[in-house]
Parts: sequence; C-alpha cells; structure tokens
Amino acid sequence: MTTFPIPSHYADHVLIASPSPVVRQRVLESLRSPVRRFEQATGGAEALGHLESGFWQVVFLDRRLPDLDAEELSHTVRERYPGIEVVLLDPESGSEPSAHDAYTNLLPEVSAATDPLTSPAGTDAPSRFHSASAPAELASAADDEHRAAPGVHCIPADPLPADPLPGMIGNSRIMQPVYRLGRLLAPRKTTVLITGPTGCGKEIVARGIHRLSLRAERVFAVVNCAAIPETLLEAELFGYVRGAFTGALQSYAGRIQAAQGGTLFLDEIGDMPLSLQPKLLRFLEQKELQRLGSSEVVRVDVRILSATNAHLLSLVREGKFREDLYYRLCGFPIDIPSLRDRPEDIAQLAAHFIEKYAERLPAPQLSHQALQLLKTQPWNGNIRELQNVIERALILCEDQALIRPEHLMLAEERFRNSH
Repeated sequence: MTTFPIPSHYADHVLIASPSPVVRQRVLESLRSPVRRFEQATGGAEALGHLESGFWQVVFLDRRLPDLDAEELSHTVRERYPGIEVVLLDPESGSEPSAHDAYTNLLPEVSAATDPLTSPAGTDAPSRFHSASAPAELASAADDEHRAAPGVHCIPADPLPADPLPGMIGNSRIMQPVYRLGRLLAPRKTTVLITGPTGCGKEIVARGIHRLSLRAERVFAVVNCAAIPETLLEAELFGYVRGAFTGALQSYAGRIQAAQGGTLFLDEIGDMPLSLQPKLLRFLEQKELQRLGSSEVVRVDVRILSATNAHLLSLVREGKFREDLYYRLCGFPIDIPSLRDRPEDIAQLAAHFIEKYAERLPAPQLSHQALQLLKTQPWNGNIRELQNVIERALILCEDQALIRPEHLMLAEERFRNSH
C-alpha cells in the first residue's frame, strides 16, 4: 500500500478528524511510520478537545465535518497552535490542492520514488484525497459511509449562518467565526481570551458564552482590571480575612470565590499589575487561592474568560505581561472585528438601539440617507459610539417620524464644527 511520505519523527503524534471511519482508517493505514500517539475525532469540537489536552504534530481535517467549517477550524488551529501542521482532506473534490502538495511543501527532500502520485497505476493511494485521479474505491467508500452514517450531515462549501450569541446582533459574514467559536466553546471549561478594539462588544461575547454554558444558572462576575487601583485589586480578587491590613474590619471572600461554580470575566486583562500576575497564574493552574492574611487554601471551581484591547504579545515582549500567564489565559482566542468592518450589521444594530431608547410609540425610523451616512463612518468608538449617536438622534428628532442626517451628531462632524 502506498503511504504518505512522512518521516517517523514527524508522524509521532497524529490527530484525524472525520465523520467517516473509512477516511480515518485510510489515513492511519497510509502512515508508513509507527505512530506513538493517535487519536480520532468525528467532528471539529471533539478535535479541539484533543488539541487542548495534549501535544500533536499533524492534524488531518475532513472538509465535511458535521459541526464546524473545516476552513475556519484550520485557520483557528494554525493561529492557536502554530507548531501543528494542518492537512485538509477532501475525498471527492477534484479541483483543490492535494494533501500530497501539502507534504511536498513540508518535506522537499522527499524523492519522486516515494511520491504517491507517481506510484504505479492501480495502487491504493489514499494520499490523493484531493486529486482528480483519486482512487474511485476510496471516494466511493467514503461517500457511502457518509450517506449511511446516522446523524452525520456534511457541511457545504458555504455553511449556513450561525445564530448570533445571546445578546448579540448582526448576521454579517465577518461575525460568523465569532458566533461559531462562541457556541463551540460555551459548554467547555476552556479559558477564552477575547480581543478587539474598545467598544466592539467583548463583554457581550463573554456573557453570551456564559449564557450558553453549563454554568448559565450561576453567577457571572466581572472585574475590570483597569478600573481598580493596583493596591486594591489583589484584595478584590482573592479576598482577605479580618485584620489582614489596616481597615480590614471584616473578612471578604473576594470576586473569585464569589463566582464559585460560575464564570469570572477579567476585563482589560492587559492592565493587570505585573506584581499580581504570578498569583493569578497560580490560581489558573491550581484552581485554589489564599485570601490575604490567611494560610487556608480554598479550592474554587470558576471558569475564566478575559478580554483586552491591547496586543498582549507586544506587552510580553516589553516585559509588561508574563508569557506563561498569556498562554494560560489564551486557552482559545476569539477576535472581535471592528464595526467599520461589518457595515451590513449597522441597520440592525441601529434599529435595536432605536427600540431600546425611544420614549414614544411608534418609534421614529432611520431615513435612507441617514442609514447610508452611518454606513460610511469609521466608527472609532465601535458599537458603543453607534449607540450614543442613536440615543442623541432620538432626542434631536423630537416628534418627527424619521431620523434624518441632520439628527446624527457624528464624531467627525463635531470635530469639524469645533475647528
């Protein structure tokens, strides 16, 4: 049987994600070297679970995963685990790059003698998963299995839009990865780092993940690391016992312990004082804490979600943020796009804010000209700025039925008027 040209040192740890046992078995059989660790997953969510729990060198992803879009998952894996090589498998496509091409780029030293595409006609060569000349029996067997497997549905090339997370509005294409990853991560215990510019809705994403999680009925606690003075932040997070310091007249459990069984959202985590970061890292690793002034160790079951508008890796390079803490917080990253990158969501967001802030019925509507003007704005303040603009427009339009461009107090216009 012809094999993938993967040297033994490269194929030690292999993960294969496909709803088809035929495809999974063929990939395993094609590895010519002994595999020290091999895991199979029937979907993208299960594959992510394996990635979180161990070291892997190669991940094979079937393009027809039943739960996630393979292209998006591939991009996420490469971004989150840059040391892992991802190979997309497509048993029936004849137009896309082959798995063999991926290996050729990886392993230029492989000779033509080991090239599965040059093997004698009629040999069984599962490495031609993408090739137009793929063995008919492989594609047929995989297709039969996909059709026969109960509950397995192949994801089309353009998957159906994911529903927004609870509390979120907009169906733009650029937000689909946010919604899919949020729903995927919600039932897990994975720590999530939510990044994006100020005002883009990072806390709303965190609340949405919490509301979809198994902890939804428990507390969702928020700590803004930038809003609490450095001298008080440790006591606020970890608590203290009576007499621990001047003014500690009674014991305080702290925000972490108060979130027992629920979710703790650490906003603006990039502003966490460097002196406090080792203690937070120890809690994340051990799930236990000590209140100030106490030697008692308290076990706490809390899921940590964090957010920042800063580039944490830049802070790591500058020595302002611990690298080990960064990787511990970034169990899985979700990046929220700016509002200017999702103009197709503006009409829906504006309508939501009109309904929220209108003090009369029927509420006024946006005129076509006003909506077009909103879509052309840079929105440096993101959704928070749009909310403020709509709230002011409702005041300025008084009893009129339409919100017109002159009712929109936009940041650029105010800047021009002030100069």
